[in-house]
Amino acid sequence: MQKRVMAVHDISCFGKCSLTAALPILSAAGIEVCPVPTAILSTHTGGFEGYTFEDLTHNMLPVVKHFKELDIKFNSIYSGYLGSFKQIEYMKTIISMFKQQDTLVMVDPVMGDNGKLYAGFDMSFAKEMASLCKMADIIVPNVTEAAFMTGVKYINPPFTTDYFDTIIERLKKICAGDIVITGAVLKKGQTGVVICHDGNTEYITEKESEGMYHGTGDVFASTLLAGLLNGFSLKEAGEIAAKFIPVCIEKTKELGVFYGVNFEQCIPDLLNKLKLT
Repeated sequence: MQKRVMAVHDISCFGKCSLTAALPILSAAGIEVCPVPTAILSTHTGGFEGYTFEDLTHNMLPVVKHFKELDIKFNSIYSGYLGSFKQIEYMKTIISMFKQQDTLVMVDPVMGDNGKLYAGFDMSFAKEMASLCKMADIIVPNVTEAAFMTGVKYINPPFTTDYFDTIIERLKKICAGDIVITGAVLKKGQTGVVICHDGNTEYITEKESEGMYHGTGDVFASTLLAGLLNGFSLKEAGEIAAKFIPVCIEKTKELGVFYGVNFEQCIPDLLNKLKLT
C-alpha cells in the first residue's frame, strides 16, 4: 500500500525549500504527500528583500478537520517551519487528531542557524518548540536549534563529541524518540550528522562543501523521511540523506545557483540510493 504523509510546512514560491522540496522528494520516492501550508511567501527569507508573506494559520485546522471528516489516515506527520505560538499549538492539535500507533511523527524544529534564531523568534519560542518535540517520534534539529531548545550555549564549530553528549542528554528529556542533529561539524573540512537511536549515538561524516546553500535542511529531512518510509533503518536513512546533500551541492555549483540546491536533477541518484530503480 502506498505510504501517505501530512506535510505541515510553508510554501516559498521561489527558493527550493520547505514544501517545494518536501513534495517532489517524497513524491519521487513513491510517497503520497498531503500538504498543510502554514504560510505562502514569494521567496524564502535568505538573501531576498521585499518578499511577500501570507499567514495561513487560520486555514490549518479547517484543512485537517476536512481530512478527519474524510477519515484520511497518515503513515507520517511531518512538520517544518511554524511561524508562531498559535501554529505550534495547532500542530499539537493535529498530532493528537491523527497520530495512531503506527504513525511516524517527525518534527523539524525550524527556527535558527549559525548560532542565531531567525527574525521574530526568541527563547520563549524555542521553549514552546521543545514542547512540540515531546510529541515527536523523531526530531531533526540543526546544532543551533538543538542548543536553543536545551539551553546549552552555542559554540562555533568544529564541535566535540562531549558537546553533543551534553546536548543529546538534554534532548532526551525533551523527546523520548529518535534524535538526528544536522550540521555536526567535528573537524574542519567536514560536516556531519549525529544520530541517537535506542540510547546509542553514532556519527555520519561527509566532506564539507564550500559556500552557503539554502534549503539543505529541508532536503535532508525530506530525504530522511523518504528513507524511513521505504523501510530503511534510521542509520541507513541518515546515511542516504547525508550522502545526497553533497551530490545536490555539486550539481548546484555547476549552475552557479545561490538561492537553493539543485536537488531536482539529482532525483535519479536518490532513487538509486533508495533502491527504487
